[in-house]
Amino acid sequence: MKAFCPGNPTWHPVLEPDWPEGAGMRIDSRKPPRRTKLQRGRMAGANHGNPARGETPPAANEDAVPDAASLAGKRENVLLAREEAVRLREDDVHRRETQALRREDKDAANKEASADAQLPDAAQDDLYVKLRLANEKLVIASVQLQITGDESEKTSAAMTHIALHDFLTGLPNRNLFIDHLSREIRRAQREHKPVALMFLDLDGFKEVNDTLGHEMGDIVLKETAERLKNCVREVDTVARLGGDEFTIILADLHDATSVERVALDILHKLSEPFQLGAETAQVGISIGITLYPEDATDTEELIKNADQAMYAAKLAGRNRFHYFTPAMQEAAQARLRLIDDLRGALEGNQFEVAYQPIVELATGAIRKAEALIRWRHPTRGLISPADFIPTAEEIGMIASFGNWIFHEAAMQAARWRDKYHPEFQISVNISQVQFKNEGIDLSCWLERLRIIGLPAQGIVVEITEGLLLDASDKVTDQLLAFRDAGVDVVLDDFGTGCSSLAYLKKFDIDYLKIDQSFVHNLTKESGELALCEAIIAMAHKLGIRVIAEGIETDEQRKLLAAAGCDYGQGYLFSRPATAESFEKMLRSGRRPV
Repeated sequence: MKAFCPGNPTWHPVLEPDWPEGAGMRIDSRKPPRRTKLQRGRMAGANHGNPARGETPPAANEDAVPDAASLAGKRENVLLAREEAVRLREDDVHRRETQALRREDKDAANKEASADAQLPDAAQDDLYVKLRLANEKLVIASVQLQITGDESEKTSAAMTHIALHDFLTGLPNRNLFIDHLSREIRRAQREHKPVALMFLDLDGFKEVNDTLGHEMGDIVLKETAERLKNCVREVDTVARLGGDEFTIILADLHDATSVERVALDILHKLSEPFQLGAETAQVGISIGITLYPEDATDTEELIKNADQAMYAAKLAGRNRFHYFTPAMQEAAQARLRLIDDLRGALEGNQFEVAYQPIVELATGAIRKAEALIRWRHPTRGLISPADFIPTAEEIGMIASFGNWIFHEAAMQAARWRDKYHPEFQISVNISQVQFKNEGIDLSCWLERLRIIGLPAQGIVVEITEGLLLDASDKVTDQLLAFRDAGVDVVLDDFGTGCSSLAYLKKFDIDYLKIDQSFVHNLTKESGELALCEAIIAMAHKLGIRVIAEGIETDEQRKLLAAAGCDYGQGYLFSRPATAESFEKMLRSGRRPV
């Protein structure tokens, strides 16, 4: 056995008992767990006995052979001693390595400090150069930061200008206009002076856009802005709210009479033609005027009043100015109620169709009728089409109304063809707005006719001269599509516009309707008779049949029949009637009276 000396972790040869064969040992390199006091006591007791229990230690006899328990105890003691020696040797090696590393770090630090303290002059010069360059970079960065700040301020100012001005004309936009109006009202309150607000809307601008394109329309808007600025003073504000709507604030007024002079000057300047490249455009302007504090004292009311006055100027014939009056406010409120009621009228089944007969003058037979829409309001009763059709056109509901009356008229035409005459026709009026805005879904209409079994010849569409005068490609295509489908076309109110005879052939018009203004005063000696005779002769030469509307007397009927007019329509024959009343006339077989 080799004994372990605590002071020196080396092995020394000593007397070592002979281990039984096969009792070899393996020393694990891992650190063994520490023994508790109880475990160490048990080990000691196993080797020396326990006198307290009457045990005696084994006799110290060299010749005695150790028993198995004694050998096991000695073996465990040797194992523990060797493992403890390995642990101490590893701890000592780790301690020595740590001390060496610390000495190396200290020596390296001292060498670096000494080297820094003894830099050669060239190295110090290089260090100074680096410091100077770093300082110059810092100065340059500071200057760049200042420049960036100035550019940021310029960018911020530009963004503010964009946010408050119209991008096309450069005029103040709605936000800046309202700010200016509020400021002028506050100043007028302090100085007790009036302020005038004008609301302006171009007349005929949409036609410029539709016919010449939006680029030409933009030129008109920019030129309009310049003309308006030339009509006012520097202290006044000209703004563009959007589209073709402008506003003008006339401040610092000594009296309200100067407002009218400005309005007349604007009308004059805007009446001059606009030169758009090779084309020339003519537009007008409608102006609404309201005054502070006479009409209102806050911005919202003033803007609303000026808008209503402008609308009144348009209704009065356009290209004029109109002052706000309290009656306009009442009319505007009534119009708003009408619009609100109109939106629910179709779903509420409030519309009806009235039919007015179109009589064959030579025989008195009824082979045609005109379908006329009627609105039976639940509280206001029957409302005239003249009161709600223009409003329906403005708010974009005319297309749905037109589709509805077409379906109703087609169903009725199919029924009367089956019962009374196989060539019976019903005409429906198509708004100019229907052609231009949404357009007419002719394929849907024709499919509806196919479903109910009505030939296209059973329906006639009535258009006005104004549509032909402003016939864009979209309108032209739709009119020609009607012709190709076999649907007859009536030109209504003929003689009130300025349509060219060339249009009559271009669009293959089937019927002309002589306007009732020519028929109303028709007598043998009147000039209207000569006009009617000329229209009838010209139409027949072109292969077009003629309908005279507004016949109220038998004399008018006879004069028109003698002039060769084909059909007549008017109160002499019948007022517009319900389908049931109209059918009674058809069953009677007599000319209605």
